[in-house]
Amino acid sequence: MEQAMAQTNFSLEEMDRQSLLHPATSIADHLKNGPTIIAGGHGVRVRDRHGRELIDCGAGLWCVNVGYGRAELGEAAAKAMAELGYYHLFGSYSNEPVIRLADRLLSLFRDRAGAGHLSKVFFGTSGSDANDTNYKLVRYYNNLLGRPQKKKVISRHGAYHGLTYAAGSLTGIPAFHRAFDLPIEGVLHTSCPHFYRFAEPGEDEAAFTRHILRDLEELIHREGAETIAAFIAEPIMGTGGVLMPPAGYFAQVQELLREHDILFIADEVITGFGRTGAWFATGLYDLKPDIVTLAKGITSAYFPLSASVISDGIWTVLRDASPEMGPLMHGFTYSGHPVGGAVGLANLDIIEREGLVENSARIGPSMRQRLADRLADNPYVGEVRGEGLMIAVEFVADKKTRRFFDPDKQVHRLVSRAAYDQGLILRALPLAEIVSFSPPLCITESEADEAVERFTRGLDRAMPELRQLAKS
Repeated sequence: MEQAMAQTNFSLEEMDRQSLLHPATSIADHLKNGPTIIAGGHGVRVRDRHGRELIDCGAGLWCVNVGYGRAELGEAAAKAMAELGYYHLFGSYSNEPVIRLADRLLSLFRDRAGAGHLSKVFFGTSGSDANDTNYKLVRYYNNLLGRPQKKKVISRHGAYHGLTYAAGSLTGIPAFHRAFDLPIEGVLHTSCPHFYRFAEPGEDEAAFTRHILRDLEELIHREGAETIAAFIAEPIMGTGGVLMPPAGYFAQVQELLREHDILFIADEVITGFGRTGAWFATGLYDLKPDIVTLAKGITSAYFPLSASVISDGIWTVLRDASPEMGPLMHGFTYSGHPVGGAVGLANLDIIEREGLVENSARIGPSMRQRLADRLADNPYVGEVRGEGLMIAVEFVADKKTRRFFDPDKQVHRLVSRAAYDQGLILRALPLAEIVSFSPPLCITESEADEAVERFTRGLDRAMPELRQLAKS
C-alpha cells in the first residue's frame, strides 16, 4: 500500500519506466527518452497525452484499417460482452459470432479472391500464434499421411511471421533472433526477393526471379523434398521493407512447390483486408495457398484475433484421420472468443459499407506517386514502392551507384524522428534503411497530401545529417 501511494507522486511517464517492459524497444533508449503516451485518436490521427496531434502513417502496427475512434466497434464489443462475455470452442462448444465470422471469411476468399478451395477457419489471438498453429498443423498433417520425415519449413531472409517460438524462427530478420537461440532446427531460409537491393548488376526483374528461384530449388534438392513440409511467404513482405514480389515470382514458386508436394502458407497478416487495394493479396497475385494466416485487419486491432484458414485438402486429411487419432489436441483459451467474433463482423461491415478496400486502391497509388514526385531529386532516396496503402521509401548513400548506408548509422530512424517532429508517425523498419507508410484505409486525398507534406518537411530538416552520414 505504501508503495502504491508513493507512486501517485510519479508522472505517468515515470510510472511507465518503472513498471513496463516494452516489446521491440531499446531499454536504454526508453529509460532515457521514453515513453510517448498516446491518449486518443480519430480517423487517421492520434494525439498524445499532452494534446499533440499526429497523423499515424503506421495504422498502429499496420492494423487499424478502419481508423481510430470507431464507436460502433466498441458498441459491438459491449453488446457481445453483455450477451456472452466468453466461451471456448473446446470439445465441440461454439458461439454464434465466430460461426458467422468464419463463414464470412470463407465467403470473402471465395468471392473476392477466387480461393474457394479454402475450407475451415481456426481462430487464435495474434499473427504469431496463428503461424505457430500453421507450423504445428503442417507437421501434424504429414504425420497423419505417414510421412514423419517431411517436417522442415522454408521461409525467406527478410520475412516477418511473428515472434513466438516457431513464428520467431520463421521470421528471417536477424535482430529478432539475436540471443533468443533462434531459429529452431527445421526452419530454413532462402533468398530475399528484394530486387532493388539484391539484384546483380545488369540483372532485370525476370532474371532476378530466375536467380532466386534457383536458390530455392537448390535448397529443396540439398535438403531433400521428402523432408520439406511447407514454404511460408508474405505476398508483400511488410516489416522487411514493403518488398514487392519480382516479375513472375509467385507463379514460378507455386509451380515448384506443387512439383515437390510442399504446402504453401500465405501470411496475409498485413496484406489482408484491403491494405493492398484488394481484399486479399491471395487474389491480387492469383495465389492458391494451402493455409492463409490472418490477423491485424480482421478486427482493425480493436480486439486481439487471428485466423488460420486451411484448404479442403488439409481438412480432408484431418477429418479422415479423426476416428483413429481422436481430438485435435491444439487450441487456446481464447480461440474463437465471442467478443472477437462480434468485433470482426462489425469491422467487416465498416470496410464493405464505406468502400475502404476501394479507397485503398484509389488513394494508395496517388499517395505513392506524390511521394515519388516529391522525392525524385533527393540523392538519398533510392526507391519509392508499394501496393495500395502499403508504401515504402528506401534510402541510399549514393543513388547513382546504389551504394547503401552503413546499417549502424540508422539513417531511416533519423528520418523517422524528423518526420515525427513534423507531426507524422512512420515505421522505421528493422531490416534495412526503409520507412513505411501504411495509414488507416479511411485516409482521404487531403490527409494523404498532408502526410506527404509533413514527411518532406521532416526529410528536408534531416538532409544535413544525411549528407554527413553518406560520406562516412
